[in-house]
Amino acid sequence: MSGVEEVRGGYGGLFTSTGVILVLFILLVIVSRSIL
Repeated sequence: MSGVEEVRGGYGGLFTSTGVILVLFILLVIVSRSIL
């Protein structure tokens, strides 16, 4: 798990912000498809 920690520490806020946005977008797509 040290590799993941290093990646998070290296990218910092940029990685976390884009990651959260991507996760939310993917969840929205999955939910919309399941509802439709």
